[in-house]
Amino acid sequence: MYVEWWGLNERPFENVPDPRFLYLSKDHQEAFFRMRYLAESRKGAGMLIGDVGCGKTTLARALIQKLSGEKFEIGLVTYPALEPEDFLKEILYQFGMSIPNGTKVDLLHALNDLMLKNYRAEKDSLLIIDEAHVISDARTLEEIRLLLNFQLDDRFLLSLILIGQPELRAIIKSVPALEQRIAIRSNLAPLSESETINYIVFRLKVAGATNPIFTKQAMDVIHRLSNGVPRNINNIADMSLLVGFGQKLESIDGATVEKLVKAEML
Repeated sequence: MYVEWWGLNERPFENVPDPRFLYLSKDHQEAFFRMRYLAESRKGAGMLIGDVGCGKTTLARALIQKLSGEKFEIGLVTYPALEPEDFLKEILYQFGMSIPNGTKVDLLHALNDLMLKNYRAEKDSLLIIDEAHVISDARTLEEIRLLLNFQLDDRFLLSLILIGQPELRAIIKSVPALEQRIAIRSNLAPLSESETINYIVFRLKVAGATNPIFTKQAMDVIHRLSNGVPRNINNIADMSLLVGFGQKLESIDGATVEKLVKAEML
């Protein structure tokens, strides 16, 4: 609706995990580097923590995009709150495998065969479990630990990345045998004021902007009202572009953002 008015090619502040729009703040860049290192160095298990809306899923999709290809076979589980057998079936499904009939042992054998097949093809197996903080079944956590037993004498056959909200720390800590196997840890914090400004400018540029749209004051207000959380930034910036279009503004200033958010809260 507002895309043409602002000289854009597409909407810049959609809350979808599009890797093209991943802004690498200091935390995001460090997290991306660590998770990539874990996968490429076969370090076993890693954990990425961040509050709601801080960009964990987008970062995971960017990592998948970077690693996908001949070297990696990647499975992404986005709903892990499953009982053990269903969890194992979901992993096989996400790796594109047919699910065998039979017992839990048959499922484990199928997973083991997959890992060995990838190994012989000189491919690394990477499993990413998003929303891992929703796992409440201790037996499923035990299955995650046992997945790391897929290894040869000199290497893990499976690399594992757990992604979740801060409560994931306590969940993993409740299973010491799993907690001890987390080799790489990373945390995503909200963006600073300068990072918020860079984030807005970056996403506008990706969407095709060639001229400034938000004033510096407007971006300062967005940072304050969003607390630096990317999802909140997107919501405020998107509605600001819509309101600005409706009012036929040439740019968006701080007063426009303040008025918009105040109206939305009423």
